[in-house]
Amino acid sequence: DVQLVESGGGSVQAGGTLRLSCAASGYSTNRKYLAWFRQGAGKARQGVAAISTHYGPESWYRDFAEDRFTISLGNGRSAVYLEMTSLKPEDTGVYFCAASSRHPIGTLNPSWYDSWGQGTQVTVS
Repeated sequence: DVQLVESGGGSVQAGGTLRLSCAASGYSTNRKYLAWFRQGAGKARQGVAAISTHYGPESWYRDFAEDRFTISLGNGRSAVYLEMTSLKPEDTGVYFCAASSRHPIGTLNPSWYDSWGQGTQVTVS
């Protein structure tokens, strides 16, 4: 099993910055890719960005995140971060860390991800 624990959420004014962290544990083969998703109130879960832990510096983003957010690894690839800048009210939601044992290359479809954290709230006003 993979355990994922998010932190770093909070309230910020529009234009501000937040850095989310996710600590990942469990078999490394079950977390070949780590990703961030978000879910606004009454909305479907939406992919934000993903990164490979096994296959080099490979990462990809949803369009809205491409220029403002940065996903990165740390702690010997047992942590994944999401640096969010120029935040907008529409970025408000619960942000989830997810892990995949498969190869969701280029996709942020939630069905490719096997393990999920509990989420951390981000509020932009």
